[in-house]
Order: sequence, then C-alpha cells, then structure tokens
Amino acid sequence: MFRFILSFFGGIFTTLTMSIAMVALTIGAVFWMYGRDLPSHESLAQYTPPTISRIYSGQGKLIDEFATERRLFAPADTIPDLVKHAFISAEDKNFYEHDGYDLRGIGAAAVDAVRSRGADIRGASTITQQVMKNFLLSGDRRAERKIKEIILAARVEEALDKEKILELYMNEIFLGQNSYGVAAASQTYFNKTLSQLAPHEAAFLASLPKAPSQYHPVRQIDRLRARRNFVLREMKENGYISDAVYQTEVEMPVRSVQNGDFESFKNQLPPRDYFTDEIRRQLSEDFGEGEFFGGGLTVRATIDNEMQPIAADALRRQLEQYDRGQGVWRGTGKTLPPEALVSEAAWRAALADVRVARDITLETQWFPAVVLEVGGQGARLGIESVDGENWVPPKDMAWARKRQENGKLGAKGDLVAVGDVVHVRRMVADADGSFIRWTLRQVPEVQGGFVAMDVNTGRVIAMQGGFSYQASVFNRATQAKRQPGSSFKPFVFAAALDSGYSPATIVVDAPIEINTPQGVWRPKNASNRYYGPTPLRTGIEQSRNLMTIRLAQEVGMNVVGDYAERFGVYENLSPVLANALGSQETTLYQMVAAYAMFANGGERVEPTLVDRVQDRYGRTVYKHDKRICNDCNLPTLTAGTAPRVTSNRERVMDAVTAYQLTSMMTGVVERGTARKTVNLGVPTAGKTGTTNDAKDVWFVGFTSNIVAGCYIGYDQPRSLGRGASGGGMCGPVFQRFMSKAVQKYGGGKFEAPGACEFIKIDRFSGARLGNGAAGNNVVSECFREGETPLFGITFDGGFAMGADLPLVDELGGRAAREVTTSTGQKAVVGPKAGFGTLSSGGLY
Repeated sequence: MFRFILSFFGGIFTTLTMSIAMVALTIGAVFWMYGRDLPSHESLAQYTPPTISRIYSGQGKLIDEFATERRLFAPADTIPDLVKHAFISAEDKNFYEHDGYDLRGIGAAAVDAVRSRGADIRGASTITQQVMKNFLLSGDRRAERKIKEIILAARVEEALDKEKILELYMNEIFLGQNSYGVAAASQTYFNKTLSQLAPHEAAFLASLPKAPSQYHPVRQIDRLRARRNFVLREMKENGYISDAVYQTEVEMPVRSVQNGDFESFKNQLPPRDYFTDEIRRQLSEDFGEGEFFGGGLTVRATIDNEMQPIAADALRRQLEQYDRGQGVWRGTGKTLPPEALVSEAAWRAALADVRVARDITLETQWFPAVVLEVGGQGARLGIESVDGENWVPPKDMAWARKRQENGKLGAKGDLVAVGDVVHVRRMVADADGSFIRWTLRQVPEVQGGFVAMDVNTGRVIAMQGGFSYQASVFNRATQAKRQPGSSFKPFVFAAALDSGYSPATIVVDAPIEINTPQGVWRPKNASNRYYGPTPLRTGIEQSRNLMTIRLAQEVGMNVVGDYAERFGVYENLSPVLANALGSQETTLYQMVAAYAMFANGGERVEPTLVDRVQDRYGRTVYKHDKRICNDCNLPTLTAGTAPRVTSNRERVMDAVTAYQLTSMMTGVVERGTARKTVNLGVPTAGKTGTTNDAKDVWFVGFTSNIVAGCYIGYDQPRSLGRGASGGGMCGPVFQRFMSKAVQKYGGGKFEAPGACEFIKIDRFSGARLGNGAAGNNVVSECFREGETPLFGITFDGGFAMGADLPLVDELGGRAAREVTTSTGQKAVVGPKAGFGTLSSGGLY
C-alpha cells in the first residue's frame, strides 16, 4: 500500500515536473522565437525626439515657433521629482523596483479579462514597456506585440538606467492639444514651466496619457477631476505627498488655459506674419523640412521688433488710402445664416468659426463683426471680443458703393445687409485717443510689398508681404515676380558709368523706332515730350526712357545683362532693349538687395532674414556674418575704441561708379521724380518706377545705413489708374518708414572714395563750370581721378529719328533744332534740356 502511495505521488510529481518543464520550455521557445530580429534597443541611448524650432527677433524676443509635434525636450535632471512621481503613481508605481515588466500587473489584468469574458481588457504595461511600444513597436493589442514588448523592456533595463528610461517616456508621450512631452503640455495647459507646477497640476498632466481625448479639460472636466484625484491619492499612498497636501490639493478646482483660467502662451506670441513664414520657407529648403519642424532649432532672426510694425503700418496706410479712393465696397464676402443670429451666444460662436483676417492693426485694431440690424441709425453690429450695442452710422458708409450682380455700382451708403461679416475698427481722436465711433473697413484688393535691410550686412530689419498675412499668405516681397519698370534704370546707368561714361555725358533725348518681331516699337517718355541732348544725371533724375534706351544700345544689352545678373536682380536677363526699361520680372527682395550694393560702395550683399541658427544642443550650425573680427577675441579694448571688423566681401562694382550713381540718385529725391514725397532730412538716394499703364509702381531708396523698397500693384496685374506713379504711391510708404528708421539708425553723407575728383558742371547742359560757380543749375560731380573728363560729346546709341514720327514742336510747342549724332547722322531734337514734366518713367 505504502509502495502504491509513493508510486502515485511520484507519478504526480513527475507529471507536474514534466509539465512545468514543458511550460518553461514552451515559454522559453516562444520568447526565443519572438526575441529574434527585434529592433535594436541600443538606438534609444542616442534617441533625440522631434522638438519645436523657435524663432527669436534680433532683440531676443520669441516671435514664432514651428513643429509637427509640439515638444519641448526636458532632460531628466530638469524634470522635478513631483512631476516624475505623479506619472509613476498614475502609470507604474513599481517603476523603480521591477526589471522592465510587472508580472503581478500582467496576472491581474489577465484575471480581469477572463472574468469579464473579454469585456474588460486593460493594459498592464510598465513605463518601460510603454517606451518600447512608442519607440520600437506598433500600438496594436496582439499577444505577439506584448511578448516582444516584455523582451525589449528587459533588455533596455539592462542597457539604460531608470532616469534615462523615464526621460524618454516623459518627452515622448502625447498629452493632447498637439502637445508631446510634459514640458510642452505644462505650457499648453497652464502656461507654466515644470518647476512652477503644483501637485494637483502635475496630477492633471499624469491623468492624460491614458486617453487625452477622454479627459478634455472643458468637455470632460468632471471625468478629468476624478482621474486627477485618483492620481493624487496614489501619490499619497506611495509616500510622495503627505496627507495634508493631499487634502489641500484634492479640493483644488480643475483649472486650465482651455477653460480660460490662465492666459495662453500663444497670446504672448505675435500673430504669424510674412517674416517668420519666409524664414520657414527658406530654412525648410536649406535644412530640410524634417530638421526644421522637428530639429529643435533656435533661430535668431534679423527682424527689428520696433521697425516691423512701422513697415506694416506704412504699407497698409497707402494700400487702404488707394482702396478707399476707388469708392467700391467688397466687404469680406462672408455671411452668417439667419439661424446663427437668434442669440448673442449663437452669433458669437458662428463668428468665431469664420475665417477672416484677425491680424490687422491700422491706427487701431480691426475686429470681425456681423451685421445684426440695418436701419436709419446705420448698421448695428455684433463685434468679436467686444460687448454692448455697437453701431456704424450712415455717414461712415457714404464713401463707397457696392457693385451689383450686373456689374454696376449701387447707391451710396447701401453697403451691408443683415448677416454680413465685416471688419470694423474704433475711430479715435488724434489728440487724446478717445473713442469717436465704429467705422467699417475692408481688406484692399490692391496689394504690395515692402523690404528694409542694412546696406552693409544685408540683414532684413523689416518685411511686409501684403496687407494681411491671414488674408493672404502669399509674400509679395519675396515671391511676387513683377516688372520693376524705371527702378531698373540705375543698372543701365551703372553699366554705362563703368564703360567710360560720366554723369556729365550728353545723350540725345529724341524719338526712336525699333523693328521687333511684334512690329515697330516706338518707346516714349512718360511726359510724351522730348528734351534733346541731356546729361546722364538729368536723364536718371527725370527718368527719361529714350535716353536710357539709347544708352543701353550704346553700351550693349549683354553688358547691361551682366550687371543685372552680377547684382542678383536676374539670373538671366534677355538682351532686348525693352528690358532696359525694366520689362523683365524680378522680386522686390532682389531689387532692394541690389540697391544695397550701390549704397555701401559696390560690395556684395547677401540678403538674409537670419543671423544665426543653433541646433538643439546650442551648437551654431549657420552664421550669416562671415566678416573677420580679430579684436572681438581680445579680453579688453581701449576705452572708446570699437572692434575692427575686416570686410572680406566681393566687390561687384567700382567704388567710384557706386558713388557717381548714388549721387545721381540723390538728385532723384532732391529734384527728380521723388522730390514731392521723400524728404528725410539726411542724404537720401533712390529711384522710382512705373510700368506700362501703371500696373506696377515702385520706389527703392537708401540712406548711408538703410535701404528700403516698396512696390504696389494688383495680384492680377491691371492699371492702377491715371496718375498712379512710383513716386506718388510708394514714395509715401518709404517716407513713413524711413523717417522712423533715420531716428533709430541715423544717416550721414555718402562717403566719397579717394579716387574721386570733383568738378562743377551745369546739370542742364553738362558744361564744365568754374570752381566758384553757384546756383540751382550747379552740381559738384565726381570724376575718376587721373582721367581727363570729356565734355560736349553727344551719344544717341546709333538711332536715327523715325521719318514718320511727329517733331518736338508738335508735341511740346517748343522750337526744334538739328544736331549731329555720334554716328554722324542728323536728327531733329528739342531745345536745350530742362526739367520737363516730373514723371517716374516706365515701359512706354
């Protein structure tokens, strides 16, 4: 019997032993099978998660940020213990004890799944396992993935310490509101740094990894509160906070940015504008989109925080002034349905969803509004972010008429109907800023661009690519290809000056006819008059088209093209004479950079929006200024002595030529086509430009420090109307901006190179005058030292006057005379050159 009992229990023991062995072998085989070809966990040691790239102004102010995953990387040693303990309590309270997986947790989860017959399947993953799932595996719920997760977790625990694993986890997890990682989430929900968080706020964040969408701080606030309090209770039970702290924190309300309890960090950022979006475009091309949006780059932009709003205001004022002068009302084109107007709550909610520009400040901020009533008092409005009953009186709507469906204009003042979405702003008194009334506004149809940069470094201090970035993201300063018109003429004159001409050289201003494949081209001056033999200086001051064409013909369009390409205005200028008048398209950005080279004496300028780019570790990966500053490394400098900076830039133009051209363009401002609108009180040079039918108007000008340019035109080119000109429309934009820029950056005389020899001439006739000559007709002209100036030589480019063209006296009523041209031919030209009619020239 005893032997039988021993045999029985021996059999059971053997069976159990064999079963355990088989289970162990099976488990071992399973783990061996799934452990093959797993992703390498060693890469986690070098893992760098995608983080936000941030843009700072030249004054160090954060102005924008870009990211596909909004993440601020926080090293483990910068994450407070309070935050770590909150997440450990919520997700894995045995984190510091286990080897990567928690068998008790897995067992408990399995029991619950069996009891509920699959209805209650909960995770039992440790933080280490979640790191494996997030970084190396998929997120499916198959057993195969779970086994791989456990294997990798065990391996990672051997390779990395607990703090590194926690760092990976707390920087990778998604916590809702496009926030990845605890640092970004802390800013998103509380506008605080991690070190500023209270226990209940840390518990708030630790409640989110489970399912951020199910714990929304507004829509699911009660559910979030319950989860937060559960985390606080776990923190107390785990010994991370005291009972007293727990009692205090659990009574705290659930507060968040989303619920309006804290100001959003986004409110501290200015609205995205053309400047930072252009940086995004350029750096995405240079570094790649992946690196820019996820590389955690720190970008120091060149923008001047004080000058950028001035640039935007200067351009907006001119665009709105022109638009209101047309007297046509277009509004926003958006309406709200009648059911959205039944209550204030309804129209406010509906208006908030309407996509209209909200980034406009012109005198005062512009607000979106909806028309609630139209009557004898005018229009009653519901205005976004403004309480009370607000009216626009009838007299404010008398300036315009609305275009009807048949194309005709309606009655004056009949502009809006109930449900229309409009823009309004406060009209205030100039004296004290007191409120007068609400006034209707609209985004102009006409557009334009403005750029200002340092003439020596190419640093762009201000740029406006249109009236409103939110109304149209297309950057007309850098992306719009437009005809520069007469603003291109300085490059023709530069080519001539480098080819042996001087500002006193005489060129015939008389009719021309040119055979082209499209027929005979008969260019004209803007005034439709001809002025006879005229010095180069007067030709550029008065923007004479015919002189420019003759000069281009004499010098050669291939030479002109080389100059335009050397200055970066074009990549390949077609060598046709019409292009001497700026008929080939370019960008404002390129034109302003080219003019900077006139201003700085002829040295290469590489325009830039960025001073420096640093990677996530603070290493400089790009620096714009390549000049050499040996003194900058000295421990001390003599008091009052500035560091010496050695320029190593390429010279693109002779210094004498640059000064001659600058001097001639100073005449444009003092007595030429910009004299009525530009007056800064310091030496200023520039050139206007107006194309055929005034489809584009330009002005580009500079002082000794700053160059700035403006162009205005419709996006789909059409005439701006009779009388539109670069001096009249862009000149005021330049004046408004540069008057402030001069106050900040100063401005002095343009420095004449040592190789200049100054001789006084008559700017009407080009004749040499004595040293004591004075008067409005006298100008001291720079000639190249060592060269004998030639006076009285007349050039006409080899053109004879067309036989079928009207004579000068038929056009202007002045006496004509016959002259001998440089080719020995006879031509009938006007009398001695004078000022004539002021005009910006163009493609005529």
